Amino acid sequence: MADLLIHSMSEFADIIVPALEVAGAREIVEIGAEFGGMSQVLADIADAHGGRLTSIDPAPKKEFLDWVATRPGVRHVATLSLDAIDGQRDVDAWIVDGDHNWYTVYNELKQIRACSRRDGKPMLVFLHDVAWPCARRDLYYAPDQIPADFRHPHDWDSGMVPGFAGLVPGRGFRGCGQFAAALHEGGPKNGVMTAIDDFLAEALAEGEEYAFAEVPAVFGLGVLFAMDAPWSQAVAEIVLPYHDNALIRRLEENRLANYLTVVDIQDGFGDWSQAARAGDR
Repeated sequence: MADLLIHSMSEFADIIVPALEVAGAREIVEIGAEFGGMSQVLADIADAHGGRLTSIDPAPKKEFLDWVATRPGVRHVATLSLDAIDGQRDVDAWIVDGDHNWYTVYNELKQIRACSRRDGKPMLVFLHDVAWPCARRDLYYAPDQIPADFRHPHDWDSGMVPGFAGLVPGRGFRGCGQFAAALHEGGPKNGVMTAIDDFLAEALAEGEEYAFAEVPAVFGLGVLFAMDAPWSQAVAEIVLPYHDNALIRRLEENRLANYLTVVDIQDGFGDWSQAARAGDR
């Protein structure tokens, strides 16, 4: 069933690649490699500009490990992002697609900001999973790695359905043991988009303004960049036509609804929206 649902950040290559080009990105850091689909795109860009791709992922898939073994110019850092970001130097662009929860993403952004200040590099960050289901709900691949004060009650087996803040046992969009989802959507310190909102508010309070655009497809792409960067206008011209585009958002909603309906048919249930209504009672 997973093959029916496109989910890779590489689907955004037609947006990310031109943005990296106009920003003159040479040194690129990727957080979260998984199978390496996006890694291959980023490595080619870095190579073409005489730079390097660094991929941070403590447990990528075998396909990535097989590929990276053939690319001596790509550096794989097999550790958690929050333990590795500070060690990166002179990074031109960051691709963030790791653990999809408030604590991780908020602190990744804070550390990236610190690195950008230290190295005198304008901040350019592409973040995946800024839309449903992770926008306002934490997902955890390894809950024990999140401090207890920032870890929401969660479940490994129940699923998420659009428009329902809780979880539905054994139904909906679920990790089937691969990830756990917070029991409730919304509220403070919950979800990727909430982490971005909190980071931007904190930066603004400290006198720094960043531009942010969201492409509401394939679980959502966020593009965050320094407004005073010499290339900021060129990046904005690339991403703004897609920002919060109503047609794209409707297509994504339809895509997910169709997928969840197929999942329920496979599971022997009826319409997923009926499950959501039942759970809401």
